[in-house]
Amino acid sequence: MKEIEIFYEKQEQTFKEVLLALKEIILRQDQDITNVLKYGMPFFCYKGKMFCYLWIHKKLQQPYIGIVEGKYFDEPFLIQEKRSRMKIMMLDSSKDLPLNEIEIILQKALNLYKSGIIKVLII
Repeated sequence: MKEIEIFYEKQEQTFKEVLLALKEIILRQDQDITNVLKYGMPFFCYKGKMFCYLWIHKKLQQPYIGIVEGKYFDEPFLIQEKRSRMKIMMLDSSKDLPLNEIEIILQKALNLYKSGIIKVLII
């Protein structure tokens, strides 16, 4: 089993289901997205450049999607906390995922890379 698969497998069942669903949602946004383990957490890269990641908020005990270039966004559901560049989208594991909001923010994030605002590796 790959390290990234081990990460998902060892999560609490409640978080595991949400994280695996988020993984599928993110990967289906573009064929050039890959899922890798960096810094002990699942990162998603677009053409080799990190664009989002998944994690569990330590204090709130809720999963979230971290948007690497979150500073470009003003959506009220994205939280900056003490981060200068990244913003997070908190998710309630007891409720259905807000699929529309997730897909909109992922597409906006991808567009930063596709438009050249954020430079990517040429593959």
